[in-house]
Amino acid sequence: MAAPVAVGALVLGACSGPETGSEIEEDTSVSVGWNQPFYSQNNLTSVGNATTNANVLYLTNAQFNYYDGDLNLVKNEDVGTYEKVSDDPLTIKYTINEGVKWSDGTPVDAADLLLYWGPQDDDFDNVQPEYDEEGNVTNQDAIDAGVYFDGSSVAMTLINDAPEISDDGRSVTLVYSEPRSDWEVSFQPSPVAAHAVAKLALGIDDAEEGKQAIIDAFSENKTEDLSKIAKVWNSSFDFTSLPDDKSLYLSSGAYVMSEYVENQYMTLQARDDYEWGPKPKVSSITIRYTEDPLASVTALQNGEVDLIQPQSSVDVIKTLEGLDNIDYTTAPEGTFEHVDTIMNNGGPFDPATYGGDAEKARKVREAFLKTIPRQEIIEKLIKPLQEDAETRDSFTVVPGSPTYDDVIANNGSDAFAEVDIAGAQALLAEAGVATPVSVRFLYGKSNVRRANEYQLIAASAAQAGFTVVDEGDDQWGSRLSDTASYDASLFGWQSTNTFALNSEGNYVTGGLNNFGGYSNADVDQWYVDMATASGDEEKELTTNIEKQLFADAFGVPIFQFPGVVANRSVLKGVSTIPLSPTIFWNYWEWEISADDSLDAPTATPAATEETEG
Repeated sequence: MAAPVAVGALVLGACSGPETGSEIEEDTSVSVGWNQPFYSQNNLTSVGNATTNANVLYLTNAQFNYYDGDLNLVKNEDVGTYEKVSDDPLTIKYTINEGVKWSDGTPVDAADLLLYWGPQDDDFDNVQPEYDEEGNVTNQDAIDAGVYFDGSSVAMTLINDAPEISDDGRSVTLVYSEPRSDWEVSFQPSPVAAHAVAKLALGIDDAEEGKQAIIDAFSENKTEDLSKIAKVWNSSFDFTSLPDDKSLYLSSGAYVMSEYVENQYMTLQARDDYEWGPKPKVSSITIRYTEDPLASVTALQNGEVDLIQPQSSVDVIKTLEGLDNIDYTTAPEGTFEHVDTIMNNGGPFDPATYGGDAEKARKVREAFLKTIPRQEIIEKLIKPLQEDAETRDSFTVVPGSPTYDDVIANNGSDAFAEVDIAGAQALLAEAGVATPVSVRFLYGKSNVRRANEYQLIAASAAQAGFTVVDEGDDQWGSRLSDTASYDASLFGWQSTNTFALNSEGNYVTGGLNNFGGYSNADVDQWYVDMATASGDEEKELTTNIEKQLFADAFGVPIFQFPGVVANRSVLKGVSTIPLSPTIFWNYWEWEISADDSLDAPTATPAATEETEG
């Protein structure tokens, strides 16, 4: 699951992109092993916001900038330019270069920029979904009649007036109502084409007419059109095999999808007309999917894939050590494991369960979190891979960052340093809650490490009076927003940029990644203050936020992922960064000869799919 978390403040540099004049070598291909199938072209929704989707969209979407191997932010001026017009109010002008186009030949322009802003500006929503205990929407008629976009961005919501569009239709100017320190990474072209949305939502076949309809709908707040646009934007771009309608997977980047077999593999073909960014040398990339890390290593060993980034384990490392013609590296990743509680589903951690008694619900949450065996998980599952591994004790700051030690010394994480069964039992008694307390626990079922974590957590929690119900599911990512179906979750947040505000969407009221319904006015305000803070003030705000998260029993961080990347020696140019999209960040530097390229994949029989998981 790809979602924000701060990785500490770094000095950012902006420079021109790499050379774009290289030639694609015909009949070359790279096959990459990944652990979760792609499922949405629109990663701006709460459902689609996942690492696996972001990887593919990085290959197929034009972007104004990206992070390089040293985590410098690099401007891609072949796509377009952006400039700060004013500091007060913060005003930024973005321009798409002439010649940048979607894979159907339609130009990328201001309509596609506007479609990044509008659906993520919460001010357009005039209704919110309501759910029953089974997770079914109970106010569908109101949703159908109103406007509800399943996407949210604090930055985009600060743009109160419709962005001004230039006369040539290629520039938009954003005026923020408040400053944003992370403005440079807060805006990109839309991952879904405006003219495609207009065709599906409004029935407009002409691309230019459709784009204008999208612009008018948001600029003039046309509720009837926005209602239709929202329905399409929310879910029409979700798919698990290649759609017949090519408008659902249009590309504005270097590659375009050419084949996708559900739960097996996706192939992307380099675009012959691509000239607006680092140009790849490899003609096709295939991503093969398996949740099993050892299966990924076996595929690499058997020459079925060229590159993998599996979940690290003792068996994975041991197997890689014995392979010829395989290169591998190990290093901590930018992802951290955590347990979150759900406070909005009528479950054991929701105040509504106790007649609105927020303190009683908080005590039940704290009691459960006190049973999470963080140290045992480190000792049994992580130290065999990384001898010096320790628990991660921060929600927002990565271990090793300059402020990490100071933050964790004062954020209240010490209250959860060790399992405290007696303390948990005392809290349940204080709350007057009868045991056993049932907690439905969501995690990736086929992920061996997470299955082991679940077993350790369930056994520990049982000692305090919790019955932890196994909700292991290979489709856990798409269930995160369906909080009626679970009470606590185990998964990882992966960093997407280097700004402290990167964690905002996880913890502010109504944040895109705030699945559990957490809301604290102080936390919201501290993030507002963070937008203009730096140095000691930023560290103080970070500490305040984390202290409140621990006090409110939001959840607990557990560990930073130990990472491993392995590739066939014939594949050159492989590199990784501790941010999304990790191993894909420099795909244009990948080199392999046609003779060394693997054969094109073929689909396995459908019966194999039915036994998965």
